[in-house]
Amino acid sequence: MKKLYAKNADIYNLYEESVQNVEFEVNFYKKMFKKYHSSEAITLREDFCASAKISQEWVKSNHQNKAYAVDLDEKILKYAKENSQKNLDDGQLKRLRFIKADSAKYISSKVDIISACNFSYWVFKKRAMLIKYFKNSLRCLNKKGLLILDAFGGYEAHQELEERTKHKNFTYVWDQHKFNPVTNDITCFIHFEFRDKSEIRRAFKYEWRLWSLPEIRECLSEAGFKSVDIFMQGWDHKKNEETERFYKTTRCDADPGWLAYIIARK
Repeated sequence: MKKLYAKNADIYNLYEESVQNVEFEVNFYKKMFKKYHSSEAITLREDFCASAKISQEWVKSNHQNKAYAVDLDEKILKYAKENSQKNLDDGQLKRLRFIKADSAKYISSKVDIISACNFSYWVFKKRAMLIKYFKNSLRCLNKKGLLILDAFGGYEAHQELEERTKHKNFTYVWDQHKFNPVTNDITCFIHFEFRDKSEIRRAFKYEWRLWSLPEIRECLSEAGFKSVDIFMQGWDHKKNEETERFYKTTRCDADPGWLAYIIARK
C-alpha cells in the first residue's frame, strides 16, 4: 500500500474517510421515508453536494433511483463528476445529474428527498436567508417529500477547541477556531496530520452560524413544512461512545456535544 503523506494525499478522500458514512446515510434516508409514507423514495436532491458521495451511493443502491447533485463550486463539481465516472457504471451515471447552482434559488424537478447534511445549510447566517432556502426546498419536494438536515450542538459547540481522531494512516483534526456568542458565528477548519509529521493545515474552512434546534424548527415551520421531528444520536454507556442509532425525541440531556437529524415533512 502506498504510504500517505501531505504531498500525495487527496483531501476529499481524507474527508470522506473521516466524517462520512454514505451507506449509513442513504439507508437512513430510505428508512425515514418509509417510516413516514410506507413507500420507497426514488428521487434525491443532494444540496451542497461537494464530492456527491451520497448521490453516488443513492443511484447505486437501487436500479430505479435518480439523484441530483447540486453545488455552487465548479471545482468540486468537476472533481465529483470525475470521481463518479470511476465508481459508477454507465446505467448509474445516467441516473445522476450534476448541477452548478445556488441551492436557495435553484428550482429542480420535484423529488422525494432533499438532503443538506454536514451542516452545509449553516452558510445561511441570516434568518431570512435560511427561510428562503427552506421555502425553495419545500417547492421542489413531491407531495409527500422530506427535507433531511443535520445539526450539532451542546456546550462544547460554543468553545474554541481542537479534537483529534486517529485513522489508519492519518489524524483528522476538527478545529473550532473562533466563536462569537453575540452572533453565533463560528469559524471551523479541518486539518490532516500524517505519520511523517507532515500536515495539511486548513484543508477545509467553514464560516457558519451555529443554529439551535428550536431556531431551525421555527424557520422550517414558518417556511410551510407540515411537521418537524428531531432524531438524536444514541450513546452506548458501556462503551462510552456514540452509536449509529438515532431516536425520535422532544428532549435530551444537556450534553457537552450531540448530533441530530432533522426531518421536515411537506
